[in-house]
Amino acid sequence: MAEQNKHLYYINELSDYKISDGYPDVRGWDVKDIDNRVIGKVDDLLVNKDAERVVYLDVEVDKSIIDAKYDPYGRPTQMEVREFVNKDGENHIIIPIGLVDLNEDSNYVYTEIIDHRTFAETKRYEKGANINRSYENQVLGSYQRRHKENADAESLNVFKDEHRLREIVRDEIRKYHRDMDKNTTYGSTEPYDSSRRGVDDDVFMDDDLELSQRRSNDDVYDDDRFYDRKEFEDRRFKKRTPGL
Repeated sequence: MAEQNKHLYYINELSDYKISDGYPDVRGWDVKDIDNRVIGKVDDLLVNKDAERVVYLDVEVDKSIIDAKYDPYGRPTQMEVREFVNKDGENHIIIPIGLVDLNEDSNYVYTEIIDHRTFAETKRYEKGANINRSYENQVLGSYQRRHKENADAESLNVFKDEHRLREIVRDEIRKYHRDMDKNTTYGSTEPYDSSRRGVDDDVFMDDDLELSQRRSNDDVYDDDRFYDRKEFEDRRFKKRTPGL
């Protein structure tokens, strides 16, 4: 890869770089998934020199990941989806620093959103290989896909429950008013039909719109604004101050 197009450097190859105060040196620490399964060890850290900070963990994956032999992404159902194959010797992956947290008592790194299978399905690379933007996007896509599926399912269930609760409350209020004054009409006496929307239903239309527009921060930039994404926020990675 041409030097001018290189986004990332291993901290081991940068003689003038060192771990900043307030950040632990996690090289050699185990990395655990959401189910507390070890998926590998931190071998190195990847630095973006323009941002002057670590943005990825370089992880040597555990043998269990390689032996899993999952087909990455499964078999493509669309022609534009290109399936890749992890080759012999490719036993490293990158994890954005914003997706992990630390257990400093036991010296391991863990993630609360990525499971063993997702790590096993992620495209790997050889130790010390140059990391390009195409690979970064592949990896982020792997991690986001499973997390988004879980988040969407949870959000949809919450939305349905809240929507139904509001319908019940509205029906009870209307029933109360009808019982209080038999001689006054307070809207239709028919059961509430959620397909008939009026002014009072704007809140549900807003909820639908908000749900449909809820997206992860997945803008793709070719320059180093790429590392402004939430996946690279490092506040969870800093050492904890005692008493805070």
